[in-house]
Amino acid sequence: MNITHIIAQELAVHATRVQAAIDLLDEGATVPFVARYRKEATGGLDDIQLRELAERLQYLRELAERKQTVIKSITDQGKLTAELAAEIDAADNKTTLEDLYLPYKPKRRTKAQMAREHGLAPLADALLHHPERLPESEAAAYLNEHIPDVKAALDGARAILMETFAEDASLLGRLRERLWHDGELRAKVISGQETAGEKFKDYFDHREPISRMPSHRALAVLRGRNEGVLTLNLHYQPDDIPLTTPSIYETLIAQQFGIADLGRSADKWLRDTVRLAWRAKLFLTLELEALNRLKETADTEAIHVFAQNLKDLLLAAPAGRLTTLGLDPGIRTGVKAAVVDDTGKLLDTATIYPHPPRNDWAGALSTLATLVKKYNIKLIAIGNGTASRETDKLAAELIKGLPERTLHKIVVSEAGASVYSASALAAKEFPELDVSLRGAVSIARRLQDPLAELVKIDPKSIGVGQYQHDVNQSQLAKSLDAVVEDCVNAVGVDVNTASVPLLARISGLNHTLAQNIVSYRDQNGAFAHRRALLKVARLGDKTFEQAAGFLRIHGGTEPLDASAVHPEAYAVVTNMLTRIGLKAPELIGNHGAISRLKPTDYIDVRFGLPTIRDILAELEKPGRDPRGEFHTATFAEGIEDMKDLRPGMVLEGVVSNVAAFGAFVDIGVHQDGLVHISALANRYVADPREVVKAGAVVKVKVLEVDVGRKRIALTMRLDDDDNGTTRSNTRTTASSGSPKTRPNNTPKPNNNAMAEAFAKLKR
Repeated sequence: MNITHIIAQELAVHATRVQAAIDLLDEGATVPFVARYRKEATGGLDDIQLRELAERLQYLRELAERKQTVIKSITDQGKLTAELAAEIDAADNKTTLEDLYLPYKPKRRTKAQMAREHGLAPLADALLHHPERLPESEAAAYLNEHIPDVKAALDGARAILMETFAEDASLLGRLRERLWHDGELRAKVISGQETAGEKFKDYFDHREPISRMPSHRALAVLRGRNEGVLTLNLHYQPDDIPLTTPSIYETLIAQQFGIADLGRSADKWLRDTVRLAWRAKLFLTLELEALNRLKETADTEAIHVFAQNLKDLLLAAPAGRLTTLGLDPGIRTGVKAAVVDDTGKLLDTATIYPHPPRNDWAGALSTLATLVKKYNIKLIAIGNGTASRETDKLAAELIKGLPERTLHKIVVSEAGASVYSASALAAKEFPELDVSLRGAVSIARRLQDPLAELVKIDPKSIGVGQYQHDVNQSQLAKSLDAVVEDCVNAVGVDVNTASVPLLARISGLNHTLAQNIVSYRDQNGAFAHRRALLKVARLGDKTFEQAAGFLRIHGGTEPLDASAVHPEAYAVVTNMLTRIGLKAPELIGNHGAISRLKPTDYIDVRFGLPTIRDILAELEKPGRDPRGEFHTATFAEGIEDMKDLRPGMVLEGVVSNVAAFGAFVDIGVHQDGLVHISALANRYVADPREVVKAGAVVKVKVLEVDVGRKRIALTMRLDDDDNGTTRSNTRTTASSGSPKTRPNNTPKPNNNAMAEAFAKLKR
């Protein structure tokens, strides 16, 4: 098995590129580094392709190692044949390999093994290959001290044949795939669990082809089973077919071993053996396998959706470096306030009590106004938890009372803020600060720069996944860690201001090295240039190579240190400067001068065209942030609770989560509404992320409100009737000539006045 060629074929990439990527990864290079700075070697494989390559590489290497173990085991038994060795070598997955190994795998003594020990293997073979013989007469010749009668002999022979059927690798493969594609999974509520399992009501009597069951439904029914609410059974043939009728699976077994009903003496006995082998042995095993496969498939899809949502959230546009007031809403315990400067440094805190039972509205306004004036606050970040809308009203009144201050308020997700507040990291950062006030700091910072703050929180606590506690936890952690790593390195970090958690996500670094960088910075002051990083304890040349390009130094002695140009390529830029007769500060950002540089003039044995083009792009826009412009939603006044909603209302909201079946939207009523995938656009949508992403600002129409079950049905097809029916497929627009029409599936841009104000403020 040539692993390189297999991966090359799967990725549709030349084998030499795949081998180069494998060599780099084996040498300790990270995916972000290889994707960004080794494009010549890999042919430009991006981070997604490299992650897939690394995953397949691990799987195929484990498969190859397992093959060696299997071959050694069978060889030691003296049973390895050239044909079996070839089949093992050709196995392209672990399931097929284990099917081949099954007859030779050491196991507890079975009825079949004992029957063989008692000399019944020839009887089983005779009845299988000579069905014209009468079973009872044939069995009479095999009685001994262990086999007292004909029935015992036939039972032993049957056990041998059943095990033979169940361990045939090619047959197992066909039965497994047939059951997966044709099997129907049925969920039923357990009697007496109707009330306790109300949340699983949709699955109290549910049936669906197992192979077509989407991830969210699969995980829901599996959770229902685990909580003792539902029973799950896999049905392999329609209800209208009598149980006495042989199933297609029994037919496949019979065909595999040449068993047919021709009226011969042993035909009925053999048919009964086949039926028993399927129903009492094979089906039970394959049903369990199918449910495990369903779980694995659902896990993979759920983790993929979670990872994509996390990526969208981490790469959400930052509000920018503006002094920010963070408000963590509360009722009885008060609203916690924290002021952070434009770098995220904590300046001040306060606790106000505008809500019941104290109702100190005037005192709260006075305290906040004092903070705004004292620190020249520009932004107010309000957590979206309990009392967020009431606190939003307070902020609105504050802004109205200070018109000269150009204040702006934004409601932000506070998911994970409490987790951060109680963490060891927060305790170390703010040892004297109350836990609740730490949450207000986090809320303020995540508005300024979501990525820098959210990396401090376990990704599973950020609130953009579904059933995250039900899926494979190691697979989930690995996937989410990869997303965080890719996002941090795509943006880059300022080495002189970044926190330890942020630095730890940089290519080549870990928590220890990140802590060493911060300690060195605290003791010696800001880094003046990238090479100074080599003075940090335990940060050697190899680590520097991996990390340097993703670390930025602004205002240092080397202008290129503020860009993504890697230090190893500084000589290329020097060559450009020599040819064009400019100094680095004169070239950086100079579109006219850069446009006169011909990329092919700077290609050499080390740096090819992809790298030269990347360098020129960086010189034109050094340290450019790949994140978009900042936008925010404006929640409707007076719509603060589900009870305020009415069908037909058009509201603005923020996409809080995207699932395979649609998108959840926060419209400011403390309960997200669902836009089903069919209501995302006036066209077929295969993947909701084609239309929306986590953090996006959207307009929605209310279709239905179920206060009891806390469900809100929304649509983004604003031209639909209140029941979700499309009025027309075209929209007429006024023009100087004949009326024109445009398809209804063209999304209208969201021109948000608040977003425009923020864009101006940032400029």
